[in-house]
Amino acid sequence: MSTLLIIFLTLGGIGFLFLMISLILGDIFDALDFDFDFDADVDASGGSGFGILDSRVISMFLVAFGFIGAIALQLGSGGVLGIIVGIISGIVLGGLVFAFGAYLVSNEGDPPVTNRELVGHAAKVIVDIKPDSIGQISFNVRHQRIDKLARTRDGKEIKAGETVFIEEIAGNEFIVSSIDMTNYEMLSE
Repeated sequence: MSTLLIIFLTLGGIGFLFLMISLILGDIFDALDFDFDFDADVDASGGSGFGILDSRVISMFLVAFGFIGAIALQLGSGGVLGIIVGIISGIVLGGLVFAFGAYLVSNEGDPPVTNRELVGHAAKVIVDIKPDSIGQISFNVRHQRIDKLARTRDGKEIKAGETVFIEEIAGNEFIVSSIDMTNYEMLSE
């Protein structure tokens, strides 16, 4: 076995090992708290997105470079051609992993809304809140309609269509009170 073939197979094997570890841990560099600061995508909170130097991209480059370079060498290409084929295949497959990872990161969407974020906002009553009973309220958050069970703090009735103020959350029920809409805006972002 030639030295170049051993080098190709070793690099492919190292890349494969790191790729398998990445399947369990995610980006190895993030898991080890090691950051290149060359990520191609940075999210709105300032955190890293999926970068070109992500360990999964580098691992796939090494796998393709090593194993496809070794195959090219075994098929009779010279050392220079084997290296060129390995580099090209590494760039192509590493680029595919990068493009797929960047696509997934860009489509993660907004984090879920927590109940605490809803306290202090207005909502519409959609099912009458009877005296000392439960009704239902509705509001829009991040372009999504949310319906929740609600009761009034003072035990009074509130008819469907009226606007209420979300004061607190107790278990799975929202505690609300009637409000004058001139002072509040509906939760809609």
